[in-house]
Amino acid sequence: MILQPVVNIAEICARKGVENVVLSPGSRCAPLTIAFARHPKLNVRTVSDERAAAFIALGMALRTGKPTVLICTSGTAALNYAPAVAEAFFQQVPLLILTADRPPEWIDQLDGQTIRQQNIYGQHIKNSYTFPVDLSHKDSVWHSERMVSEALNETLAYPAGPVHINIPLREPFYPAAGEELVFDSDVKVIVEEPANYSLSEKQVAQLQKEISNYNRILIVSGQQNHTTEIQPALQQFVEKTGAVIVGDLIANIHRLPQTIRHQDAILACSDPEKLERLQPDLLITFGKSVISKALKLYLRKYKPKAHWHIQPAGQLADTYQSLTRIIRSTPEAFFGTIDATKNDTNYSSDWTEIEHKAASFLKDHTSKAELSELTIVARIFENLPPQSNLHLANSMAVRYANIIGLAAGKNVEVYANRGTSGIDGSNSTAVGCALTNSNITTLVTGDMAFFYDRNGLWHNYLPQNLRIVILNNHAGGIFRLIDGPKQQPELEEFFETRQALDAANTARDFGMNYIACHSSEEMESTLMTFFAADAGAGILEIFTDSKANAASFAAYKQALLKAL
Repeated sequence: MILQPVVNIAEICARKGVENVVLSPGSRCAPLTIAFARHPKLNVRTVSDERAAAFIALGMALRTGKPTVLICTSGTAALNYAPAVAEAFFQQVPLLILTADRPPEWIDQLDGQTIRQQNIYGQHIKNSYTFPVDLSHKDSVWHSERMVSEALNETLAYPAGPVHINIPLREPFYPAAGEELVFDSDVKVIVEEPANYSLSEKQVAQLQKEISNYNRILIVSGQQNHTTEIQPALQQFVEKTGAVIVGDLIANIHRLPQTIRHQDAILACSDPEKLERLQPDLLITFGKSVISKALKLYLRKYKPKAHWHIQPAGQLADTYQSLTRIIRSTPEAFFGTIDATKNDTNYSSDWTEIEHKAASFLKDHTSKAELSELTIVARIFENLPPQSNLHLANSMAVRYANIIGLAAGKNVEVYANRGTSGIDGSNSTAVGCALTNSNITTLVTGDMAFFYDRNGLWHNYLPQNLRIVILNNHAGGIFRLIDGPKQQPELEEFFETRQALDAANTARDFGMNYIACHSSEEMESTLMTFFAADAGAGILEIFTDSKANAASFAAYKQALLKAL
């Protein structure tokens, strides 16, 4: 008979708002698998590859904002969750990881499928718990139920993130034939009310007084999911203060018309006088990581007089080496509350003028240049469906995307695994997003990232709203574009690691539509049908040459310098 407190883990999860569960097959985890699979209010899917399963769960939690539960058996299965756990930790995504384990007396006894699982995720987890082994005493039952509530509360407490419960289980694992599982109706559930991260009247008065001392205010938004609250608050603040707001594509503020979205191009300017005019007196930041290396290097060189970072709680990063104040508030509360008057209107004009030049240049250049990865991304972005999701793989895909940017009219939500910035899990994360949202979900990826994560498609739940665009140059093309590896004789064999694969077989294996393009004309003729709502899951693979891409990118940078 399966232990009732283990069965009740599923009940507590359901009562606390969990909707999605991703598990991988195994025997030691059978009590958990059966309990969750039989619960009527949980949507449970099974993915055999634990690494892919964890990233699919990550994509679900990213899109829904609710904790996704992960379940696996003992041994190295738990270790295969580690890349996605680290990504969730740094990107602040709520996951509850349940790992089945051998009972403690069998650890280090050469028993099969047994490793040291306690605290297995080290410092890349918000908290780790060990489920009671002996559940015969009523206090142990109370402990187990309290633990599950606490763990789920912790996944959502700011900053959100992954939490682990290691569950040692003794045999028998399976219910007897015909045995019915019953979920206790009086199971203990602890509800945590969300914190109110607002500013007091005294704080507001002090910040308003200080902000009036700065003529040139620059706001930089880091990575965050789209919210309906942030845009009106930012717009109100910008209109009142004359501040300039800069946001990477993954900041999801591209719908705000005032957003400076081409900072990568703007800061390629080599004129010191122009760059000095863009230097802020006050830098205000919020959100997580920033893609633009040019922006980070610029702000470290042209330092502001003061730097305020807005973050409700948690550890702070001094990314620009200029941090002077931490404001414990939500960005929405700060920007919607602080009231100040405009000072230097020329500052906004200086940024806007060069932004218009950069945008005009990019549109003209990508419409006329020969087929390259940069021009491909530009055309893909022009054809993205409204009300859709965009996932960006790491390496060059996310960098090209950040250079091009999205127009203010594009109602597209953007995601990328920039917590750890690895290429692993890009397919899987996009799949997880598509499984929890009916809108078209497009992944733009390179060939290396795509083939690395093919198992993200190896399951029985292929979402028909998934579209994958592969930029296939048969190599890790980024190494030909950055200083260091491109000058080395080992470039092709040991950095680019050239390969001859295409995605035709992968598409066939997983029942996806497949289109191969080798020219601009072929690509243009397929874009409308590829993104059609009823087209079904598909892969659009566009082939380019790594050396030609490098030459084209160099030409783009030379032309950009002249244009600015």
